Amino acid sequence: MSPELRTENLSVYYRQAVAVNNLTITVPGGQVTGLVGPNGAGKSSTLLAIYGSVDSTGVVTYDGADLSKMSSVNRARQGIGIVPQGRQLFPRLSVKENLRVMAELVKAPSDAVDRAMDRFPILRRRARSLAGVLSGGEQQMMVVARALMASPHVLLLDEMATGLAPIIVQDLMATIKQLATEESVAVLYAAPEIGAVKDGIQRGYVMIRGQVVATAEQNGNELNEAYQSAMGVELAATTTTL
Repeated sequence: MSPELRTENLSVYYRQAVAVNNLTITVPGGQVTGLVGPNGAGKSSTLLAIYGSVDSTGVVTYDGADLSKMSSVNRARQGIGIVPQGRQLFPRLSVKENLRVMAELVKAPSDAVDRAMDRFPILRRRARSLAGVLSGGEQQMMVVARALMASPHVLLLDEMATGLAPIIVQDLMATIKQLATEESVAVLYAAPEIGAVKDGIQRGYVMIRGQVVATAEQNGNELNEAYQSAMGVELAATTTTL
């Protein structure tokens, strides 16, 4: 059985507002787990809390080891990788320089930059180009490659497909699914909808208002249907209270 990522009673607060409320989820290695919900559901806060870059309460474990008290840098060195919403790259550095920054941060092997560019050959052709002038698809490939430089055991993806052409999304998802199945990586994919990538998702959770309201254990189609059903209930409840 592959090691798994797990959160127990994970909560995130921004002053008095509750973004994530006692969230308990499991992300098995070797699979792509979806976390789907509307904007404001708490998906990004969940990923950032797992990565350690926002304050949270509760427990985060990987393969039974407690990561909760670790900084984000130390979690990255322990094999937690993230592709954040908005990409967060250095636009005035070249592709290669961006990758080198991450390699130094996580103390990756000396060949890590070359291996990162091998995953997406276009990055090698664009190695000297400033990251800020890349297309959206090229930038996303770069940040995915950057996240993989530390050979992560866990990969957190926040709205990876947003604004990208379908062919780019398919290429990225194929890489992610291959990584999960061949290297037993635990992948958590968060998005407001998963229609474009549902074929690459094996299981998942529907999240609304900081809480899980439905679970799917079979495939992306089941998760998509659970999301549509949950949103119908949410809409009906909202309409009733107006």
